[in-house]
Amino acid sequence: MKHLSSCSYITSIGGGTGLGKVLSSLSFLEDRLTGIVATTDDGGSTGRLRLSNGCIAWGDIRNCINQICEDSPDLARMIFEYRIKSKGELDGHSLGNIILMAVEQMCVRPLDAVQLIRDMLNIKIKIIPMSEEPAKLGAIIAGNKIIGETFIDSLTQLPESLLITPTIKPTKEAIIAINKSDIIILGPGSFMSSIMPPLLLPEIANAIINSQAKKIFIGNVKKEQSAVVNLSLSGQLKWMHDMSGVYPDIILWPSEREQPSRIDCQIKTYRLADNNNSSMHDKQAIVSALDDIIA
Repeated sequence: MKHLSSCSYITSIGGGTGLGKVLSSLSFLEDRLTGIVATTDDGGSTGRLRLSNGCIAWGDIRNCINQICEDSPDLARMIFEYRIKSKGELDGHSLGNIILMAVEQMCVRPLDAVQLIRDMLNIKIKIIPMSEEPAKLGAIIAGNKIIGETFIDSLTQLPESLLITPTIKPTKEAIIAINKSDIIILGPGSFMSSIMPPLLLPEIANAIINSQAKKIFIGNVKKEQSAVVNLSLSGQLKWMHDMSGVYPDIILWPSEREQPSRIDCQIKTYRLADNNNSSMHDKQAIVSALDDIIA
């Protein structure tokens, strides 16, 4: 951790599961670490709340918070993680989603709601939604536009491109975090629905492109089962660059997978899988690998 601790600021970008793993791994950086969270989810409890209340997608933010606090025995964390069981409309809802939505209604901004929850759970890491305006992920297939992250995740055909609809502005604090970062981390996680949505906002993409920070892309330890399953890492990165202009400086790649080829940047390979769950990253492995890369 010696070299990571010397960084003045790190920003990590993605969705709930992958981003949450990175944030919980690097939580010792406290307020020198920021997570910029995708807010286009429209499935499950989050999707139901969006449909009935027109709020932003809270699910990935809640997921990040849960992972950061997973080792805490705090009652507030247990309440926040609870999923309601009933025979009525609340069945299956995450209490954390409902709390975030309710606190948002009490505040001026969604970001203020996140800040209040962070204070309640004593979280030092900064967590910022990519935008405070509700929006959905869209895709173009054979010239036709389809809308909805859940639907896009279930596609078997790779879309021609992705988009955010309607046009929204990024959270200004997200741009500030990127601009002052030494390291910018992309992934791991679902390529289309976790990594790409923030990059589809031109202001975020341009801030990353113009940043002098080292841009590190963390590969998944398992192939994701989506329309990108047959797309090589080289193809994914080209696709990302074509749509956003963003391309990493370094790939942090799991040794558990075949080494990628035709990559226009450095590749650093490490064992990254959790010994107890081979589809997930090990937190200490992420820390050690990033520390070695920075060194």
